[in-house]
Amino acid sequence: MENIVDTHAHLDGEEFVSDIDEVIERAKSQGIGKIFIPAINAKSLDSVPALCRRYPGYLYPMMGLQPEEVDDDYLDVLAKMHAELVSDSSYVAVGEVGLDFYWTREHERQQLDAFERQMEWSMETRLPLMIHCRKAQNELLSMMKPYKDELPGGVFHCFTGNQKEAERYLEYDNFVLGIGGVLTFKSSHLREDLTACVPLDRIVLETDCPYMAPVPHRGQRNESSFVVEVLKQLAESYGVGVDDVAHQTNLNVKRVFGV
Repeated sequence: MENIVDTHAHLDGEEFVSDIDEVIERAKSQGIGKIFIPAINAKSLDSVPALCRRYPGYLYPMMGLQPEEVDDDYLDVLAKMHAELVSDSSYVAVGEVGLDFYWTREHERQQLDAFERQMEWSMETRLPLMIHCRKAQNELLSMMKPYKDELPGGVFHCFTGNQKEAERYLEYDNFVLGIGGVLTFKSSHLREDLTACVPLDRIVLETDCPYMAPVPHRGQRNESSFVVEVLKQLAESYGVGVDDVAHQTNLNVKRVFGV
């Protein structure tokens, strides 16, 4: 099997401080050939590039302000992030960015403005977007629509929606869906919904670790080596071999990220 890519892993988090070397070794032993690391907040300005420099050619950084991290100081954080993004050619995406109104709309205006600005970064740098969206699809797509032909592409990360929601995202030709551990949950409808309307050339693999570990690791700290379980479930659901899913998702990563 080809080495595969975990396109979304928070390995710079405190959850991995004590055993990051072992986590990386386990990922390599399971055939994970690359891991993409998203920024989420001001702390990420240091932690993400530092970790990626520690494992050059294996970990790849993204830079962005995650919507749940948008606060009253968001303009200062964005200014520092933009300066970092345009000064370092190692970044593979603008992310993790987007909208999240799941818990509160307290910073709705700031979230909307932050996402608008970061879409502009994507168009400026021609780097794809790594998009987080929760309870905000209508608002998100409304903001993206004017730039549909200008955005270079990206990932709708952690997709767990239904067929209708998938079809709305797939109208954005250069974007793919990031599929993770939820696919393996017994209660998940993704196995049916994805195969009904999402071709394999519109999917990339991800863990979102340390969150949402797939079966049979559910309830544990997620890590990049576990993305193999997502690969296996996709192959089973689509009725193809794991080699086919590995090859196609790698092509998708190359198309979207150029890596």
